[in-house]
Amino acid sequence: MTTTLEGLRFDALEQRLAAAEVNPVHAKAVFNAVQRKLIEGDLSSVETLLPPVQRWLAAEDAPVRCALEQTAETPSADGYTHKYLLKLADGAEVESVRMGFPGRFTACLSSQVGCAMGCVFCATGQMGFSRQLSAGEIVAQALHVERRLREDFGERLRNIVMMGMGEPLHNFEPLMDALDILTDTRGLNIGPARVAISTVGYVPGIRKLMQHAKRYSLAVSLHGASDEERGKLIPINKRWPLAELLETCREYSQVKKARVFFAWTLIKGVNDSDDHAQRLAALLQGMDAHVNLIPLNPTDDFSGEAPEEARVRAFQEIIQAAGLPSTVRQRRGIDVAAGCGQLKAKKLVRR
Repeated sequence: MTTTLEGLRFDALEQRLAAAEVNPVHAKAVFNAVQRKLIEGDLSSVETLLPPVQRWLAAEDAPVRCALEQTAETPSADGYTHKYLLKLADGAEVESVRMGFPGRFTACLSSQVGCAMGCVFCATGQMGFSRQLSAGEIVAQALHVERRLREDFGERLRNIVMMGMGEPLHNFEPLMDALDILTDTRGLNIGPARVAISTVGYVPGIRKLMQHAKRYSLAVSLHGASDEERGKLIPINKRWPLAELLETCREYSQVKKARVFFAWTLIKGVNDSDDHAQRLAALLQGMDAHVNLIPLNPTDDFSGEAPEEARVRAFQEIIQAAGLPSTVRQRRGIDVAAGCGQLKAKKLVRR
């Protein structure tokens, strides 16, 4: 895949300059132009860059800009949630979401075109998998959201959640490169503690993340309290069953000295009973854990429904009485299919 300026970590940018016999001290100016000033297009004529850098950027073997074009924008009725449909260089499309309020805006980014995990209630999982995104394509989404935020509100991004299209930990190295760039103090400077990585329980990726130097928030999709229940919703549970997943999460919490967040999508008549709540609390007993309860958001190819608000409250009361902290996630953007599990770009490019 072609190297892009958006996808170069600062140290990699220094190395590319040095290899071209350009003083690597100029990496700061190039990185700043891309990641902080958000300058678009060809940088070879940018006056703040010195002639040796301009000549390097104009060379045939120089890194290119990431081709990312907004083809649609859908604002939610709340005025703050916006869904962006973004076309990539090969014609494939992904969706990103801007959400939040002034002073605390969040970007929800995609990590893959489609998804291989096949979760039955997730619109992306219903698409199937096309390809991985490069680090530059992940970063470019965040820069696009940041650019729009500055235009619309004069605001900056405060948080990033890797909860868009795809299984982030199934695309580990590009994801880590992208997050290293986005948390770099010379760029957008998003604090690592303000970055959340969601996974459906891809155990090899959790183990890799355990060894990564930076400590990001880990959010694990659970949705079932037994292998039989969970396997009907999340097919990879057959490969990495609950016992192995939870053992890995406990180890992660201990190694990283961090709380693990668990997502539980509440589906009426499927996993929302008192018994489910009690068994969920028992599963996570003794772990530094927090549960995010998410009433099901509708998708075209899944007939399930969200439970009534009273049932959601009753479920939460049971797990909280058992000593398990929890939050009911505020539903945002579901009127424009921008909610959790609803992202589904129109175009896949099969590889």
